[in-house]
Amino acid sequence: MAGNGSYNGKCFCGAVEIEVSGDPAAMGFCHCSSCRTWSAGPVNAFTLWPPEKVRIVKGADNFVGYQKTATSVRKWCKVCGGHLMTEHPLWGVTDVFAAVIPALPFKPALHVNYQETVLPMKDGLPKYRDFPPAFGGTGELIGE
Repeated sequence: MAGNGSYNGKCFCGAVEIEVSGDPAAMGFCHCSSCRTWSAGPVNAFTLWPPEKVRIVKGADNFVGYQKTATSVRKWCKVCGGHLMTEHPLWGVTDVFAAVIPALPFKPALHVNYQETVLPMKDGLPKYRDFPPAFGGTGELIGE
């Protein structure tokens, strides 16, 4: 923790450092194929922040991104390739990957895109087929 309700994170090599402040808008797990492919894992643990609460504090010249879809701009360090975050401009949030900010107590509240899961998780959390209505989804829940 960096102090004043903020948390520090960095890429794999440390060339890019970030700071998030305040409380995340939401935390949970995404099971979509894009997140799985990007993270090289079966699920993405996300923390969503208002963009103004996410700052690059070191290595901005090494911070690059790629936009494949209208909903996501994925960002990483060009030195080590370490993934840091995904900006979601249409939703007005930035997903800083939970593993990037290890001192933040991760308290997931939901699963999104659960119809695409390859790793079923029985944790009692709501599992949205796609997204909650506030993010343009159906709000349909899927059972464990």
